[in-house]
Amino acid sequence: MGSFYTALSGLQGDTTALDVVGDNLANMNTYGFKGNSVSFEDAMNAVSASLQIGAGVGSTATNRNFTQGNLQTTNQPLDMAIQGEGFFVVQDSSGATEYTRDGSFNMNAQGQLVTATGDLVQGWMAANGVVNPSGAASTITVPLLTPRPPVATQNMTISANLNANAAVGDTFAAPIQVYDSLGNAQTLTANFTNTGPGAWSYEVDIPSTDITGGKAGTVTSLAKGTLSFDSNGNLTSPKAGAPVTVTNATALADGAATLSINWNVYGSNNAPTITGYSQASAASGSTQDGSPTATVTGVSLENGGIMVANYSDGTQQTLAQVALANVANPDSLIATDNNNYVTGPTTITPTVGAAGTGGRGSLVGQSLEASNVDMATEFTNLIVFQQGYEANSKVLSTVQQMDQTLLAINP
Repeated sequence: MGSFYTALSGLQGDTTALDVVGDNLANMNTYGFKGNSVSFEDAMNAVSASLQIGAGVGSTATNRNFTQGNLQTTNQPLDMAIQGEGFFVVQDSSGATEYTRDGSFNMNAQGQLVTATGDLVQGWMAANGVVNPSGAASTITVPLLTPRPPVATQNMTISANLNANAAVGDTFAAPIQVYDSLGNAQTLTANFTNTGPGAWSYEVDIPSTDITGGKAGTVTSLAKGTLSFDSNGNLTSPKAGAPVTVTNATALADGAATLSINWNVYGSNNAPTITGYSQASAASGSTQDGSPTATVTGVSLENGGIMVANYSDGTQQTLAQVALANVANPDSLIATDNNNYVTGPTTITPTVGAAGTGGRGSLVGQSLEASNVDMATEFTNLIVFQQGYEANSKVLSTVQQMDQTLLAINP
């Protein structure tokens, strides 16, 4: 009967192994899934040093493989993938803390960031656009997002060169778009006229139709002055620190407040933005610090786990940051439903912090981590375990034939 139980233990072990292979293959397309492997231990009926007969498979254990899966770009705004060590921290419906590598996130009806199965994703909320990841993590909830009010332009620059070889009377125009207090765009034009070697006059104009009572087809001057250049084409007047004031004496036609703009002809490093070199007059760019009314176009998770609100003017506002847990011995975690894990009795307490710190990996936005199951390996294991099962079945069949032979012997 010993042979019978030995073969039976082999059948049970191979059955467990086939279950593991089947589960691995079934989850090949499960994001963040980590494959299992099987290990066997033998049982012995050692009578003496000269007589040691195995008693089959003593125990069967599974080992979770936490190697990195491939990252797949999804372009979904709330998808997030972990590159390296770490787990997302989530809270289930009972309030218990669990961990997962699956970053298939979305928003629930309450504006909370949740997993595909509704678990609450943990992190830190921003205060005035700044996240402090040093405190305790909590549920990430998107606040009520309202349109951002317009910002009237207060400073502008024009980067241009005025041809040193220009003849007296030659002109050059450089338009720039600014914003008034209502968020409406106003197009100003800086007109330059050569008045002599190294000397130009300027006038900043606005179409008169944009001014209350203005006449169509004409322009209204907002600023006038002169520019001087030295023999090297460097601006010498106005001096650095003396911006040109651009303003309108008559109210704007749209009812916005009067424009009050500093035209800075020098950059932050006191280098002139307008030069007088011997090359064709041309503008290379312009800047201004105003913006129109901006509406929210969506919410997304960016690299590093930063959640941002995206606005129609192309700007972003930081809302929160996703937390990442570092588990020193991840093989001690216990798998649960929904591709989650909970800590086991031997799990070292996970440390929660921002991605890229404390041994934690990085977070990649609009991406997901694929399963790390290798199909070729699993098919090889499938064949091996199947052959093992058939071999143990053959042992059982042989033992049965021997029993029948024994029972057939007449006393």
